[in-house]
Amino acid sequence: MESVVTVKNVSKKFHGKQVVNHVSFTIQKGEIVAILGPNGAGKTTTMRMLLGLLLPTTGSATIFNSQPTQLKVKENIGVMLQEIDLIDRLTVRELIELIRSYYASPLSFEELVEISGIQQETLNKMASQLSGGQKRRLGFALSLAGNPEFLVLDEPTVGMDVHGRSSFWKKIRELKQLGKTILFTTHYLQEADEFADRIILFHNGKIIADGKPNAIKEKISFNAVSFLLKEPIPIDFLKNLPSVTNVYIQSERIFVVSKNTDELLRLIFEQQLPVYNIQIEKGSLDDVFKQLTSYEKES
Repeated sequence: MESVVTVKNVSKKFHGKQVVNHVSFTIQKGEIVAILGPNGAGKTTTMRMLLGLLLPTTGSATIFNSQPTQLKVKENIGVMLQEIDLIDRLTVRELIELIRSYYASPLSFEELVEISGIQQETLNKMASQLSGGQKRRLGFALSLAGNPEFLVLDEPTVGMDVHGRSSFWKKIRELKQLGKTILFTTHYLQEADEFADRIILFHNGKIIADGKPNAIKEKISFNAVSFLLKEPIPIDFLKNLPSVTNVYIQSERIFVVSKNTDELLRLIFEQQLPVYNIQIEKGSLDDVFKQLTSYEKES
């Protein structure tokens, strides 16, 4: 397969503090890759080095086998940062047309509006009048203006409502079908679990897990019991059951993570809890993250 991104033994120090510690990974053409980790884990610094915005202390990062600062590479990358700087005195329509004018073969104005989900009534709004979700959709449109082969998206769905996030990820899947390569960060672990082909998990400047979501979830040593409710059960009641480490809701199903699912099932039936459609599941990415980072602290 063709490698779009190659990061080799990259480290970064700030004032003697090791922020990124000998990180290596590749991203293949057509992959959707999520970078996850808490604040200060090194993921943002790594992305900035990848984009040529920071020089690594050691190691190298290339895109399309070239330095990220080269013009031919820059023209083929679309970047959507968490903080989007907009020219407040321009309308959404004017901003899109302005950014399109920088490229030799941009996507059409109509394509950018359709892909990004910008509403027609938003096009004549001044940038200063946009809501958080509208700014994210505009940022997405601007990142696609040059029809790039590689997209880098930093917290792309922050500020979007549930419908907006669903629409956004539908478009990302369509871009993947066109052969685009996508790297994104997110605090919504469920999004990474559902939409990423691969997840790279950072902690304390190092990569502590790298693989497909299901493969990463295989690393944890406990499972979850999931079920639907016949009638409401207080979440705190479930959290206080013996051996339970986490409780969360996904698509109306209740997931109760436990170190001992056999014991949990016994309690469910013994106490005749009003549940049905019971299944044994792997723990969530949040559970994986908690367990893997706890191992790091202990070691």
